Amino acid sequence: MFSYRNPESCGHPDSPGRPSARGGRGVVVALLCAVLTAVAVPAAHAGAPAPAAGQEARQAARFWTAERMAAAQPLDALRHAPTAPSSAAAAAARPKGTLFRGTRLVGTFFGSDGPRGTTWHCTGSVIDTKARNIVLTAAHCARSMTGDYIFVPKFVKGAAPDRQPYGIFPVKRIFTDPRYVPDRGSSTTKKAASDLDTAFARVSANQWGKSLQDAVGGGLTFTRPAGYTHRGVTVVGYPSHRHNSAGRAVKCTVPTSQLRGYRQLSMTCGGYYGGVSGSPWITDYKDDARTGHVIGNLGGYNGGGNDANVDYISYATAFGADAANLLARAVADQAPPADLPPYRGLSGSLPGGAGRWRKAAFTASGEYTGDRHGDLLVVRADGGVTLYPGDGKGGFGAERRLRPANSTWTHARTVAGGTFAGGRRAGLLVRWSDGEVTLYPQPGPSGLGREIRMAAPGSVWKNAAQFAAGAFRDDGGTGLLVRWADGGLSLYPGVGTGGLGTGTRLLPAGGTWTKAALLTGGDFGGTAAGDLLVRWADGALDTYGGTSPAGPGTKSRLRGPNSLWQRARVLTAGAFRHDGPADDLVVCWSDGEVTLYADTGTKALGTEYTLVHPGT
Repeated sequence: MFSYRNPESCGHPDSPGRPSARGGRGVVVALLCAVLTAVAVPAAHAGAPAPAAGQEARQAARFWTAERMAAAQPLDALRHAPTAPSSAAAAAARPKGTLFRGTRLVGTFFGSDGPRGTTWHCTGSVIDTKARNIVLTAAHCARSMTGDYIFVPKFVKGAAPDRQPYGIFPVKRIFTDPRYVPDRGSSTTKKAASDLDTAFARVSANQWGKSLQDAVGGGLTFTRPAGYTHRGVTVVGYPSHRHNSAGRAVKCTVPTSQLRGYRQLSMTCGGYYGGVSGSPWITDYKDDARTGHVIGNLGGYNGGGNDANVDYISYATAFGADAANLLARAVADQAPPADLPPYRGLSGSLPGGAGRWRKAAFTASGEYTGDRHGDLLVVRADGGVTLYPGDGKGGFGAERRLRPANSTWTHARTVAGGTFAGGRRAGLLVRWSDGEVTLYPQPGPSGLGREIRMAAPGSVWKNAAQFAAGAFRDDGGTGLLVRWADGGLSLYPGVGTGGLGTGTRLLPAGGTWTKAALLTGGDFGGTAAGDLLVRWADGALDTYGGTSPAGPGTKSRLRGPNSLWQRARVLTAGAFRHDGPADDLVVCWSDGEVTLYADTGTKALGTEYTLVHPGT
């Protein structure tokens, strides 16, 4: 993180609303004020007074010659002219980017910290947010912005700052994922962390006092793509002077595919030399549009290019939960947390791919290994039962198979994990298809352990549709909440190795609770009281804070009816992140994706992390 010190413009001192010229200006502003001589007056500022530079700008002008500006080097200098052999026929068939005047939502950066004193520094794009001052670029670009930088939308080579279409915007703060760590001696990486090669910059107002979005008239919509294959994505960027003496933008609309083994997009198009890192990948691009949907930014593996340094193959990070969390931090102007779960790439923080996790039928959380970390127990559709030991940081260790695939466990109809036997170690309560209920008091890495019959086959418990365990008792102990098939709700505060105990009816049979699709208990209020989370059939999410023998508790809505959460098939809450309250929600989706919502509250979902990526 850094701050842009003394951000001032080259505005005329007598112009209303513009800052007066005074000393202490950055060398970057001097660069644009003194070196870029106006060749045309953009329509947006036609008739504006000629810019006047202060003393420092005039001094800087003696250094910032046109030749030095032309020699500014791109940060992503690894991208050169093609070195791989190519036949003339193949070259003719290959798409090639078109140089054009640019678009209002895409620009470039200038800095003063390059190896030769100047940097024509990557590409950025305007993101539509309530902050109205956010620029998207690549993390390997942003990590190297150590001095004073400015962002120039729709940059016009040869135009002074006041003659740029929308002015210049000093960079105030950079946001990158702390897990994006370049390889030693490089600004980029080829490791799994290259999936995190996304950054956001907050910028201050231009020299006329306008916010970035107000000045350009819009912004791109940050969009998480459903997959990697797209029929037409447009990539817009600013190649370096060496291959772009006119200083124009390049654009190319091409199909995309996945960079195998990475959460990244790949495209083939010539002309994407150094300087294009950070370029937005837009699914519905139109020239000079004020809107659009951006699904990634040029970057990722090796800084967005392959090992052969061929300019016609480019990569982009595909936006996911990590990028969404980073953007939320940028909008809130808050630094990313330092204790993020380890990033393991497409393998995620849970072993197994999406194909395997589509078979998860039930999940339960609790402390099953004796190390005081929250663990995840899974019952699969094929009857297999597995345990994933938690590391206390949102990650999970290797799978421990407690039961191989078998016919018996395919008859499990609902489960709940809780400290039914007392102490810290969690047990597992299971209702079977024939109405039998059994308790496994202390499952562990070596197996499920002994089984205790709690209700006989053919019992009334055949009508128990769902279980949820939590601190639902008046004394804070573990109670079992049961949602019956008729919509009734009961609480059993005395479940233990001696039996299920006597239940208390919280709600009578009725239509509303028959539509409860998923239940889980947790401590979402952070009060050590039992809270209930419900996913309804229409996708709505509610919490009931302080569930107890007196009733379900105080209802709060997390999400209204929606199609997204209708895809949530299995969920459980536990203490997976900080060994504290059981407020980390793990959700298994219909496509095999698994996500963790850390620190979920009674009124808002927590920060989302991807544990298993879809399509793996």
